[in-house]
Amino acid sequence: MNELTHLSPGGTIRMVDVGDKPVTVRRARASARVRMQPATQDLIRQGGMPKGNVLETARLAGILAAKQTATLIPLCHNIPLDHVELRFAFPDAQSVAIEAEARATARTGVEMESLVAASVAALTIYDMCKSADRGIVIEYVRLEEKSGGRSGHYLRESSGVVG
Repeated sequence: MNELTHLSPGGTIRMVDVGDKPVTVRRARASARVRMQPATQDLIRQGGMPKGNVLETARLAGILAAKQTATLIPLCHNIPLDHVELRFAFPDAQSVAIEAEARATARTGVEMESLVAASVAALTIYDMCKSADRGIVIEYVRLEEKSGGRSGHYLRESSGVVG
């Protein structure tokens, strides 16, 4: 197992110094799933939610959240993002699959940005649909893939939450 990089030798919390790392293209994909009643999914598909277009609102919320990751997660670096994209799919009759991709040309990766984007998009779906379905569940928030940087390429074996 790798050492804990956010702890100093004395055990205090620190922000990792990335100043000596090379600038490379960093890319990360994360996913989440929102499980709901089939009738709730039908309302999303038909644009019938009183608060408006659920998926477009979740897309915008995810993009904005990715840009705020360093504000939300204390030890994350503020990374100038080149691109953030969110995709949605309906893998079955009672869920929405979310995939968030972040890309930057930077000294550190964008895993947290993609995870924050997927999480906030899922929370936005919950918020916009809670009046119709109080039993909504957010699940499977996870990193699917990352590339760029010293640790190399990572691809989750069961990748592909969004069809």
